Order: sequence, then structure tokens, then C-alpha cells
Amino acid sequence: MIEGKPIRILLVEDDAAHAEIARRNLESFRVANQLHHLGDGQQALDYLTRTGAYAEPAEAPRPDLILLDLRLPKVDGIEVLDRLKRDQALRAIPVIVLTTSDAERDIAAAYQHGAVSYLTKPVEFAKFVELMEAFGFYWLVWNRFPAN
Repeated sequence: MIEGKPIRILLVEDDAAHAEIARRNLESFRVANQLHHLGDGQQALDYLTRTGAYAEPAEAPRPDLILLDLRLPKVDGIEVLDRLKRDQALRAIPVIVLTTSDAERDIAAAYQHGAVSYLTKPVEFAKFVELMEAFGFYWLVWNRFPAN
């Protein structure tokens, strides 16, 4: 929690089942989180830059953390990450890549473009749940966020 405020998490994930697993696991922590889910890279860019359907700032509050899939429709995750990190107003938002790819080129590209962590989603449902539990415990309970 950030100074008593809920942690705002933007989840950019096109797989509805993966998004639901993430949502359920993040809600299970005793930290008051606000999770906003978007299904493609263009929606993420519109949300973050407050354009299109998200032109009103109230419709697109700045997230404290972004969970970003790489394999997204419309605009892929590396492009979203690159554009986010080139924007002075957005670059400080930590981005954790959460994807099925374990390709070395994807890992390297994610870190090169500013990801703070790279997590590969396991194929097995139970292992994916375990990953989300471990992530939630680390990032939402132990991690420290700067005061805004």
C-alpha cells in the first residue's frame, strides 16, 4: 500500500482466463488494490496517454504498477513498453512483463525497454496460480513504493 492509498494496477492481458487468475490472486492479499484490466496494446496506450475512450483523466487514473503481456493484439507489449518509457510523464511507472514467452530475445528486449521484472507464465494452471501468489506477496506486501 502506498501511504494508505490502494495500489492501482493496470493489467494488460488479452487472455481472459489469465486475467481472471491474476485478478483473483491479487484480490486475495490484504492490501486494498484497484485492478484495471485492458485486453490489447492500443487500449493500454490510449489509457496511459489519456486519449480516445480514456481522454478524461478520471477514466484513466495513473497506475502504480503495470502488468504487461507481450503477445497482445493491435500493439504488442514491447511497443507499449517502449512508448511508455519514452514518455517523461509515464516512464517512472514500474512495468512487470507477465507473458508465456521464455524466449531470450523477448526477455532481453523487455529489460532493454525498461521492464523492472520479467515473469514467464507457466502452462500448468496450478503453477500459474503459484506464480501469481508469490508475485502478489512480494510486490504488494514486501515491495516499497515511492511517495507520490
